[in-house]
Amino acid sequence: MSPLTLLTPAVAVTAVTAIAVPTRSVASLRTFATTTPKKAKIMAILYKGGKAAEEEPRLLGTVENKLGLSDWLKQQGHEFIVTDDKEGPGSVFQKEIHDTDILITTPFHPGYLTADLFKKAKKLKLCVTAGVGSDHIDLNAANEHNVTVAEVTDSNTSSVAEHVVMSILLLIRNYTPAHEQIVGGEWDVAPVARLSFDLEDKVVGTIGAGRIGRKVLKRLQPFGCKELLYFDYAEMSKADSEALSVRRVEKIEDMVAQCDVVTINCPLHEQTLGLFNEELLSKMKKGAYLVNTARGAICVAEDVQKALESGQLSGYAGDVWNIQPAPKDHPWRSMRNPLGGGNGMVPHISGTSLDAQLRYASGTRDIIKRHLEGSLQEPANLIVENGEYATKAYGSRKN
Repeated sequence: MSPLTLLTPAVAVTAVTAIAVPTRSVASLRTFATTTPKKAKIMAILYKGGKAAEEEPRLLGTVENKLGLSDWLKQQGHEFIVTDDKEGPGSVFQKEIHDTDILITTPFHPGYLTADLFKKAKKLKLCVTAGVGSDHIDLNAANEHNVTVAEVTDSNTSSVAEHVVMSILLLIRNYTPAHEQIVGGEWDVAPVARLSFDLEDKVVGTIGAGRIGRKVLKRLQPFGCKELLYFDYAEMSKADSEALSVRRVEKIEDMVAQCDVVTINCPLHEQTLGLFNEELLSKMKKGAYLVNTARGAICVAEDVQKALESGQLSGYAGDVWNIQPAPKDHPWRSMRNPLGGGNGMVPHISGTSLDAQLRYASGTRDIIKRHLEGSLQEPANLIVENGEYATKAYGSRKN
């Protein structure tokens, strides 16, 4: 396998009203190249919340609650279109993109902005990801068309890290089959206990040791794991690795071969697409567990299904899918290990807790406000700008 460039994506937000911005020198901040008009057309692609969003206004990332931006934008005279209709040439997304100035998308219901759509989006100047992870945007095309792409760095790192640890525990303790027994009116301890283990004295490794990966490692420390490992092109400082009690492994194949549990915490880009294929999965410990809250396409769906059903993997859990929303016949919905368990899949929810939604909604507002004002921007939020990559988080990318 060729050397890989991996790093966990940046993730963060602030608050929908007053937003505290860390004091930095002007030299440490970047400006957006913008010719966005004073009265802009802004479009947001969000998921429908239905009755839940009507009853819970803190579900900000929904079509109904509009990231809390609607009144603010309309008071300034901007046009604000919010839709969940994103697939195909007849969708609101594709019909309205031609004269949109600012596009807001989300990893949880991604509007896929392809190279072809960039050609049609003649007025587009800024793409904001409400959350973290901008792989649904063709970043090379964004550079080609001089469109800035920004996301709300660190808005949901803690949310995702907590979900990772929860997923590890539900897999290794064989929780789901036990719960299904109770719901089904049954009580049979032995079939569940035969594949239930302690996390203590197990080897756990992370692919990617950026913000999320490090928070996962920190949260695993109290469990008394035998060893914590990481694979990342960027080596931690000695102080950080000692603080986290973690050891770096230089080759991904060597790391997965040592682990009882592997968690994926790196971005999706050319070098990580399909990374966990049949070949790499075969190098994992037989009966190991794999957790993926990064991006679904980092794993080959059919290869994961085969590994789980054969017993090469004892469990696979996560909330990210290679297609979102996932079709009803997606193999990850129904796959099981030979003993009938091992499936910990849920919808894309790990980074969209109510706390995270407040942070990424307010961060989205801050990015747009600065863009419209031509103000200085936080470098950590920028993915591409002025035709160049502003971060190494997405690997070795062409400019």
